[in-house]
Amino acid sequence: MISIAQWGLLILISLFLILHFFILLKWIPYNLVWGGRLKSDKEMYRFETFSILMNSLFVIIILVQGSLLAIDIPKRIITFALWLMMGLFLLNTLGNATSKNKLEQRIFTPITILLAIFSLILALSS
Repeated sequence: MISIAQWGLLILISLFLILHFFILLKWIPYNLVWGGRLKSDKEMYRFETFSILMNSLFVIIILVQGSLLAIDIPKRIITFALWLMMGLFLLNTLGNATSKNKLEQRIFTPITILLAIFSLILALSS
């Protein structure tokens, strides 16, 4: 189950990283994310840069937790980070569920629930 959670997180977050890069490059309209509430390119650049940085940090945490990246970070910090990730994914789920964009509601809400569950599994296993 732990391996499924690790790989599930890595795959889904990697797909989200690609999505956020595509939005940053304006290949995908930014009204599909952030609840459809972004009002300008400037806001989009700020929020998408934040998303890319956070998701990259999540990937590093998962890789370290799974011993796939050799960085010496105390186990309790990794465990705390996984609990924090779970909380952020739950908040993201609420945001997706209340999005103005129906596509975001229907597709991203279940995905972020899955991300929260995977994070919970890893946090409990640490």
